Amino acid sequence: MKILIATTNLHKLREYKTMLKNDPEIDILSLRDFPDYVQPIEDGKTFAENSLIKAKDAAKKLQIVTIADDSGLIVPALDNKPGIHSARYAGEQATDKDNRKKLIKKLKPLPDYKRSAYFICCVALCTPDVEGLTPTCKTFEGLCEGSLLTEERGGQGFGYDSLFVKHDYGKTFAELSDDTKNRISHRRKALDKLQTALESIILEYRALHH
Repeated sequence: MKILIATTNLHKLREYKTMLKNDPEIDILSLRDFPDYVQPIEDGKTFAENSLIKAKDAAKKLQIVTIADDSGLIVPALDNKPGIHSARYAGEQATDKDNRKKLIKKLKPLPDYKRSAYFICCVALCTPDVEGLTPTCKTFEGLCEGSLLTEERGGQGFGYDSLFVKHDYGKTFAELSDDTKNRISHRRKALDKLQTALESIILEYRALHH
């Protein structure tokens, strides 16, 4: 069974492949496998709305079971920013480094206790309109709480990982091994909630093709 992870981000794709590798019947594809596909505009007001926009569009146009997520960093002391604009916090063409640089500048005047933050991941699962598959479009949310540094640490991960220290770990996400991060991350928690719905789709798919 083919499942599309609606992203071109190789870091994110690797995380998904690691988390979903337990089922040998799943063949994971990404938007890199569909170079002619034009992604929809993410104009939702929430993480859930944006993840649904991506998953619904790809499932319908590419006729494939699709998982899409929208994730970001929330800093309560900064008016919940970067929020849904996490990937373009420093501008539309901003790099991860640009975004981190802007965040550090905003964090420096704050006392340590106001540097608490959390990552949020909202994952949407949508099925195409195929006879035999129950129409599904659901979202699942995961949070990972911690605090932020004003100097980067670690060479792993991506995005804001080198600034984010998860509670009780004492290391940034960029200092943790992939195995550890994938076990405790916001994406992992959202995917854990998604698993039951995905298993139901896989069972229906098997019944269709046997």
